[in-house]
Amino acid sequence: MTERLQTLSGLAPTAKLPAYDRKQLKSGILHLGPGAFFRAHFAPFTDAALAAEGGDWGIEVASLRTADVADHLNEQDGLYTMLIRDTSGTVAQVIGPILRAHVATRDPALLLDRLEDPAIRIVSLTVTEKAYGMDTATGRLDLNHADVAADLANRHAPRGVIGYLVEGLSRRRAKGVPPFTPLSCDNLPSNGAVLKRLVLDFAERVDPPLRRWIVENVPFPSTMVDRITPASTEATYQDAERLTGRQDLAAIETEPFTQWVIEDHFANGRPAWDKAGALMVTDVSAYEKMKLRMLNGAHSLLAYLGYIGGYEFIRDVMDDAALAALAYRHMHAAARTLDAVPGIDLDAYASELIARFANKAIAHRTYQIAMDGTQKLPQRLLEPASEALAHGDRAETYAIAVAAWMRYAIGEHGNGERYELRDPRAGEIAALIADVPRTGLAISAALFTLPGLFPAALTGHRAWTQDVADKLEILIQDDRLPLF
Repeated sequence: MTERLQTLSGLAPTAKLPAYDRKQLKSGILHLGPGAFFRAHFAPFTDAALAAEGGDWGIEVASLRTADVADHLNEQDGLYTMLIRDTSGTVAQVIGPILRAHVATRDPALLLDRLEDPAIRIVSLTVTEKAYGMDTATGRLDLNHADVAADLANRHAPRGVIGYLVEGLSRRRAKGVPPFTPLSCDNLPSNGAVLKRLVLDFAERVDPPLRRWIVENVPFPSTMVDRITPASTEATYQDAERLTGRQDLAAIETEPFTQWVIEDHFANGRPAWDKAGALMVTDVSAYEKMKLRMLNGAHSLLAYLGYIGGYEFIRDVMDDAALAALAYRHMHAAARTLDAVPGIDLDAYASELIARFANKAIAHRTYQIAMDGTQKLPQRLLEPASEALAHGDRAETYAIAVAAWMRYAIGEHGNGERYELRDPRAGEIAALIADVPRTGLAISAALFTLPGLFPAALTGHRAWTQDVADKLEILIQDDRLPLF
């Protein structure tokens, strides 16, 4: 049996290794959520920053839920392989900044200890939108969210991300320790502002003086992150072993393209991410809106149409010329809702996105992208659709995308086979459509009433809601994706 990846010694010459001495690393970052995107984006940027300029920016990671990734990383001394795939081949890069991994459910006290350690100067997050516990209707804490409710009831023994951040900051304040910088890397518009609002809301409810201290001392920079990262498969692990000579149970795969835009506002320093290619700016909003509306919006459109049409991967959807053209049309519709983005040609950006989606080396499942739709639709599709309608645009591609989500939300293929929605509001969705006729008009009317999801600018626009209903009817009658 092949040895595990546990050291940089003796690896195959095809593997690219860290260009710094890992033995000299000290912890400076605690990252919550060591999933595939963190390993394909945040950690490689930090790896490159350490190679460029060094510094005490080793990463400790913590999982708030499952233990498998953390266990694999600990078994491998924090090392893992990132496979970069395109049609010209696959490159294996061993990533080295991770020093240790924690599992919060096993030892919550240890995670709290790490949060109050002065050595930890940045606490970064990739925990997905639903973990924030935000009420999408108000933008504030969702008091019915299980983690939020539990943490408000027992603030010193948190289990959710907002509870941990507030308790960590509270302990630092009590001990006179400078604060860490919370750094959201999740796909939320104004993610730093969202995180700040939720942290302050929580702090106000449990300790108003702490809230004032956070306002005065803690920055919450927003970021825009971009790298397509499919879920790892057996082929990922096999190729990692072939290219490194070691078994790697934490291996991930991704595309060559990577982008990170960061508001340069930190309480106590940061790695030289700019030397690794990150763009440090004063305001990230134009970049994140571009990415959410053009890339993520088109991705969701293709994912829902592709999944209900029987396409397993986005690359397969792009083989359908009509769907590829629809994606391109949607990107240009989204671009019309944007202000100028410094340094970006939006036409060229759209063409680049089409090429990335069509990359045959990237197996990004439509079902993976389709999950958590109620968390993703507002910023990707519903907000720009509202703006488009307000400016006299028909917003037709948005109607197609929403109809495709509604068809997906039925939870049943045309042959009657059921599938799991994998959405935090799946129960509400099922209840709304359980007893309505299986027609586009009835299903859309029911789903338009889902609390807090669709803005009045959309539900009150009769021509647009009728367009959604008509397109949904077509999709209900024919899963083979008739042309629009």
